Parts: sequence; structure tokens; C-alpha cells
Amino acid sequence: MRIPTPKNYQVGPEDELIIDVYGNAQQNYRAKVSPEGVIKLENLSPIYVNGLTIEQAEQRIVGRLRQLYSGLNTTASGVFATITLGSIRSIKVTLIGQVVKPGTYTLSSLATVFNALYVAGGPDPDRGSFRDIRVYRGNRVIRTLDIYDFLLRADQKDNIRLQDQDIIFVNHYDTRIELTGEIKQPAIYEVKTGELLKNVLAFAGGFTDKAYTASLTLRRNTPKELQVVTVPAAEIPAFVPQPGDHYSVGAIIDRYENRVTINGAIFRPGIYALQKGLTLRQLITTAEGLREDAFQNRATIRRLRENLDPEIISVDLRKLMRGEAEDISLQREDVISILAYSDLREHRTVHIQGAVNKPGVFEYADSMSIASLIVMAGGFSDGATATRIEIARRVRKDTTDLPANQNVRLFQFELNEQLRLSEAEARFVLSPFDQVYVRTSPRYESQKSVIITGEVPYPGSYPIRDKSERITELIARAGGLRPEAYLKATRFIRRGEVVSVDLNRIMAKPTDTGNLLLLQGDSIHIPRKTELVRIRGEVLNPAVIDFNQRKSIKSYISESGGFTAKALRRKLYVVYANGKVSRTKVLLGARFYPYSEPGMEVIVPPKPVRSESKLSPAERVAVMTGITSLAAVVLTIIRLF
Repeated sequence: MRIPTPKNYQVGPEDELIIDVYGNAQQNYRAKVSPEGVIKLENLSPIYVNGLTIEQAEQRIVGRLRQLYSGLNTTASGVFATITLGSIRSIKVTLIGQVVKPGTYTLSSLATVFNALYVAGGPDPDRGSFRDIRVYRGNRVIRTLDIYDFLLRADQKDNIRLQDQDIIFVNHYDTRIELTGEIKQPAIYEVKTGELLKNVLAFAGGFTDKAYTASLTLRRNTPKELQVVTVPAAEIPAFVPQPGDHYSVGAIIDRYENRVTINGAIFRPGIYALQKGLTLRQLITTAEGLREDAFQNRATIRRLRENLDPEIISVDLRKLMRGEAEDISLQREDVISILAYSDLREHRTVHIQGAVNKPGVFEYADSMSIASLIVMAGGFSDGATATRIEIARRVRKDTTDLPANQNVRLFQFELNEQLRLSEAEARFVLSPFDQVYVRTSPRYESQKSVIITGEVPYPGSYPIRDKSERITELIARAGGLRPEAYLKATRFIRRGEVVSVDLNRIMAKPTDTGNLLLLQGDSIHIPRKTELVRIRGEVLNPAVIDFNQRKSIKSYISESGGFTAKALRRKLYVVYANGKVSRTKVLLGARFYPYSEPGMEVIVPPKPVRSESKLSPAERVAVMTGITSLAAVVLTIIRLF
């Protein structure tokens, strides 16, 4: 609708023409073509424009307007006019035949055959032809459309503009074949009369890089059954497809016709081309020769026999390279393996642990000493003692002086901080798989600290002086206790958990078992006396209440509104300020609640939720019936005896 007016557009009824007069005279006309094919302008007689192109209509209209504007569109007159297409008419087009949605459609007068096919859903994928689409106008075929021209070559020469009452007929397809396998666009293709298999392969973009192009496999329908045909590459250019043909393009096999492989202790391992007359010595030379660590006493050639069974051929490389042994001719798919000395022994390492900065496993090297291994491990750590270094060595063959039950030989050395050994010990060389242990000084230990807060003169963090320091000693180092200290509420925390301690007792008797040894991270808090009591759980009004020595637990519960219906009264318990817990005791039906203390927390737990019976009503009836029957049997037996 927004494209410029095509030059060959034919004007028809319901089209709107915009006539713009400008220059020395200015006027604008918007004239719609009547069903009779004419337009009317001011006092001029009707102008017939039906069937004219836009250029022809412009010439006719300008000629008629010269009656009003003398010399219109000439330089001398100074008056000019242009004619463009305004709103365009609608046309009715019928699509029949093998389309998805046949019928009559109202389209723009600028619509083409492709526009109409798009509206109708295109050719039916099961029956419709993409290559035989006919456009009828006035009961005769004016154009035959092949959609492949557009899909494959972007050619729209037959995509003509439609006119009112045009008919588009989509024929049945004639021949369809299928291409699968190693082609660039596997699909079902429609073939016209006279087209060959090479044309269809061109439609599909040709073979892929891995395609087996020596022949194609054809599955063809016969009047009675299926038939398999092999189409050689030489016959493809002249091969004529038939309806229902299925062509399969295979892939080249994963096999080399001239490959040999050499790997291991050579400078350029890899795959090489098998040239005519290639021998093992020539291949090693081509691969830049043997590495210095090559094990030349024995190499292997893995070769396939005629039945593809593998066999192993052993070769003495030392004699071969010196010309003392006959050279070996190579065959296709031979794999030559040349081992290095390191491939024939266990991976050699040494291990160091203890007071070094980077303990771990290190690669073994010949003539490795203890000092060099310690350097590789980052040197001694801060607490290391060089006077006690042990080496554990595996026992191989030499078992001299070893007890029968000892399978490891131990060595001890003294090393100074400059990593120097005595002359005799300096000559000691590590062996593969040795384990070196560097000990830590017996009195070396990182600092450990504890924290004390609350009612002491000097609260804060304190280092633990020795392994025997206890709570009372820490309090003494913190300046003792303030008068305001409430010892019953002391909190002792170790590893995040509250440990109940009785500070009154251990301060009076430091030898008491409650005077715990201090450990790293311990924390002690000695608060002031708290004059409050917290009530929570299943009470009507959980609250914080002031402490009164004369009040009992029941009094505090009453001040919180009493128990709720869900309260489990016999399980009431109290958590005191120092973390101790005391629960309600029941004796002969009487409840004895815990004693009251400032800073305590009274907790009333809820009753456990009763689980509903998992039996359905029918199952319960069945169970009761079984029980009744069993009771009847038991009574009968009792009567008999």
C-alpha cells in the first residue's frame, strides 16, 4: 500500500486519483474512478480512465485539464500538474486446486501471485505442485509459475500482478523424489518432465564434504515391491528420476588408504603418509629421529593381518638404526610405538610433610638431597626444629640389619637453619618414593586466646598462659569481680554452645571440677544482676515481669494470663541466666515447679499434635470385624476346655 505507484499499474473502478495543480495556479482534486471507469473534475466532461496505465491516465487527464489551464505542463504557462494514486481498489481473486485453503479472496490491486498464495496457505504439501501454478485471466492461461525459480534463484519474472477476477490454479504434483544423507539440503523435491538427477542434486546444493560420491543408493517402487538400485557417478548426469524414488548419499568410511602412525620417544610423533617402499628406519628419520630417552632395546609395530586381526612385531631399534638388523617395510595402518625409559617405570616422586611451608609431593630427580627438597618445599616453617628430620624409605632388596617385621628403613638427620648437613650426611641422596618428616619444636605453639566480658575491671581478650589455666585464674588476671557482678547468671560459651557453670561454687572452691580448663575461643560473660523474668510459650500473654523473691512460678504464669488450652503444663521448664535448665517434676499427681531466680526464662511448651488415624472408615470396620471374629473363636476354645 505504501510503495510508489507502479508505472504499469492499470487504473480501475474504486481507485482514487490525486491531481495536484501547482505553479501560477493552485488546485487539488481527489477523484475516485466510478464503476463505469470514469472520473469527474469540476465542469469538465467525464474522463474515461478504466484499463489505462497510470502514465496513460495522466496524459489523458492533463489533456482534459488544459481546457481549464491553458498550456498546462509547459514552461511558458508556468502551470503544472502531477497525478498520483491515492487509495487503491480491492480485487477478488480465486484460488482453486491443490491449495491449503482454496476459495475467493479480497486482495489489494497491487497484490501478486505470491501474495495470493501466501493468503491461501500455499500449495498443499501432500498433493500440490510447487512447479505448475497457472494464472487464468479471461478464460485463458496468461502465466505458469514455478516457485523453484524464486526459491533457488530469487527469480520473480513470473510473479505477475493480479487483476480482478483472476483465477490461480495449483495442479497436482507429477513426480516427487527424496534425497537423504550427505547432501547439503536433504528434502523432498518435485521434478518436472525432462529434469535429470543432476538437476535435483543442484536443487539440494550438491554433496557435502564427507559424501561418498562414487555412487548413490536408490530405493525405487515397482508395481509389486521395492527395488534397490546402485547409481554410479558416471550415470548421474543422464539418470532420469521416477516418482517415489528415494536417493541416499552415503558418507566416506573412516579409513585411510595410506596411513601409518608413529608415537612415543621421537621428536615428531603423529600420522604420516605411507609412500611406496617406506621402511621403519625411513619413517623414524622423517619423524626427526629418536629422542635421547628412547628405549631402543625394543619397539613394537601393531599391524593388521588380511582378516584385520592385529599382530605385534617386536623390533630391536639399536641394531636397526646401526644397520645390524634388516629394515622392515611398513604397511597401511601400521602403528609404531617407541617407549621412553620413564614409560617403563613407576612415576617417581618424593614426599615431605611436617614443619615446612609447602608440604606435599614433588617430582624425584637424580642426586636429590634433603636440603634441596626442603628448598623446593619453601623452607622450614616458623616452628620447625632442624635437629629431628626423619626419612622413611621403602625396602627393596637390601634387608640387611632389618628386623623380620620391619618393612621400612628409617634415617635420622640434623640440619641447621642454613640447610647445611654434616659432611657425611651431606652425601646422603634421596631415593624415589622417600618420605621426609620435619618435626615441630616441642614447646612451639601458636597463641591461643579467650574473652572475658561483663563485671570485671579489665574485660577483653586474654592469651592462654599455659595448658593448665582455668576460669578462676582468668578472672584474677582480669582484676577480679566487681561488686555488681551477678555470678549466678555467668555465661560460659565454648564452640558456640553454652556450658553451664556455677561461678559461686568455683570461686569459693577453685579445686572444684566446674573450674574448667581454658581452650582456644572460650568466652565468659559475667553480667549485672537482672531483676526481670521472661514468660513465653503457651500462656495467654507472653511478657517480661519484674522479679519478686516471694513469687512462685505459678504466680508468674498467672500474671501472664494463665495457661492456654494447648499448654503442656507438666513439661514446663525454666532456663536460668547461667544456661542451666530445670523442669517441672510430678510426684503422686502433684506438680513441683522449679525454683525462682532473677533473669530466668519460663517456657511452657505446647501439647504434641495427635496424628490422625491412617485407616479409612472401611478399613477400620474390617479391623473391628476381624477382632470380633477372633474374640468369638477364643471364647469357643475356652468353653471346649
